[in-house]
Amino acid sequence: MMPIDVYLVFIFTSTLLALTPGPDNIFVLTQSALYGKRSGILITLGLCTGLVFHTCLVAFGVATIMQTSDWALSALKIIGAIYLVCLAWQIFNSQTQELSGKGVVMSDTNLYLRGIVMNVTNPKVSIFFLAFLPQFASSNYGAITPQIILLGAIFGVVSLFIFSGISILASTLGDWLKRKPNAQIYLSRTTALIFVVLAFNLLMGLIS
Repeated sequence: MMPIDVYLVFIFTSTLLALTPGPDNIFVLTQSALYGKRSGILITLGLCTGLVFHTCLVAFGVATIMQTSDWALSALKIIGAIYLVCLAWQIFNSQTQELSGKGVVMSDTNLYLRGIVMNVTNPKVSIFFLAFLPQFASSNYGAITPQIILLGAIFGVVSLFIFSGISILASTLGDWLKRKPNAQIYLSRTTALIFVVLAFNLLMGLIS
């Protein structure tokens, strides 16, 4: 059985990693600021569900294949980049009243699925898990696969709490911005630009 001190170190490290700025943090922050904390939390649930996918890849060894297969990794990066550009285009063309909550509101299901797609199509998560999770697992504690699954679950719970906090704080910021003339337009344009930059960063990984 894994010692308690290993769990504590893992939880502490996971908390720091969840707080480190990255695509998922930015995604939750901007969407919460635009559409409110409910939307941000639903997206967070989707992102954390996506972590289950990456955890299983690592636990059962598929992530190793992805890391060594150029075509598989490239395909996932391209899909992720296309999705981000589509989101950027959608947000860029959003109307002011939509951002103020008076227009079309995305369903809970769509928000949840958006988070899943954002996370699952990010190959860096699988590669990160492949490098990170095994550091805390050991054959001395029993079978490796159940340990990886448990560590991935813990990481998901930590991320859920951290990202939910980000959602609440970002929605407060969004409410303040919406009281300013044209603030939601500037916010949507900034969000779209961020998503384009993230997509570009994914594509740059194809030639690096």
